[in-house]
Amino acid sequence: MSFSASRRQALLGSAALACASLTSLAAAPAVAAPNVLRVSAIPDESPTELQRKFAPLGKYLEAQTGMKVQFVPVSDYAGVVEALATHRLDMAWLGGFTFVQARLRTHGKVVPIVQRAEDAKFTSRFITTDPAVHKLSDLRGKTFVFGAPSSTSGSLMPRYYLQQAGIHPEKDFKTVAYSGAHDATVAYVAAGKAQAGVLNTSVWSKLVEEKKVDPAKVRVFYTTPPYHDYNWTVRSDLSPALIQKITHAFLQLNPARPADRQIMELQRASKFIPTTSSNYDTIEKAARSAGLLK
Repeated sequence: MSFSASRRQALLGSAALACASLTSLAAAPAVAAPNVLRVSAIPDESPTELQRKFAPLGKYLEAQTGMKVQFVPVSDYAGVVEALATHRLDMAWLGGFTFVQARLRTHGKVVPIVQRAEDAKFTSRFITTDPAVHKLSDLRGKTFVFGAPSSTSGSLMPRYYLQQAGIHPEKDFKTVAYSGAHDATVAYVAAGKAQAGVLNTSVWSKLVEEKKVDPAKVRVFYTTPPYHDYNWTVRSDLSPALIQKITHAFLQLNPARPADRQIMELQRASKFIPTTSSNYDTIEKAARSAGLLK
């Protein structure tokens, strides 16, 4: 598969999904109703899982802000970025690369406020069912699946580390596919649709814990070095008082309290910590190096 062909397929797929995302956001007005906080998340897992994970957090944020919190689902990563840029969302859970895209699209008018402690040293796991694959160089000539084209941990940073190892996916792999989400990548490899793939460590660990994957059949053979990834981002034109309330709400979550523990377990967070825009400059550099940004 040529680089240009696979890239064109990925971009066309993203464009088509963006249209679907914006269609689902059509009901969300550009100007929110009073006392409504519109929140979304990149669809890095199935829609039902995202809703399940957000439900108790949404109730908690309502109590902390005094506002109604509305979760607005989207179909793809590009839809979240566009919705923030067009004021159809107030806050979103973004991957590092998606944040960089939102920062560029809005000319810096989005602010990352918190991330999980785990996100300051995030990693990706390369997985396979092929007994001949033990290191990155063994992937040459194999079929491979990434997550979504705009995924930090399911595409961008794995590509960066592959290139550091002298491997260029579109040139060196037999085929390159995109599953669209981390859990879908595992299903893709488990079903034999690709000989190997990559996803983030957090989702992999959750799937193993929930016995949704057999690590004896689908095994990890390489873990990337750490990098910054996910964060909660808000539009910078929200009131400073509201941004402070939201930030404080995340920072005061305490796993010693049962209700807070449920939220943190669903978010797979030991705690939330402050973050800044500059934490994602390395990701922007990697994206430009990979030709994903102009």
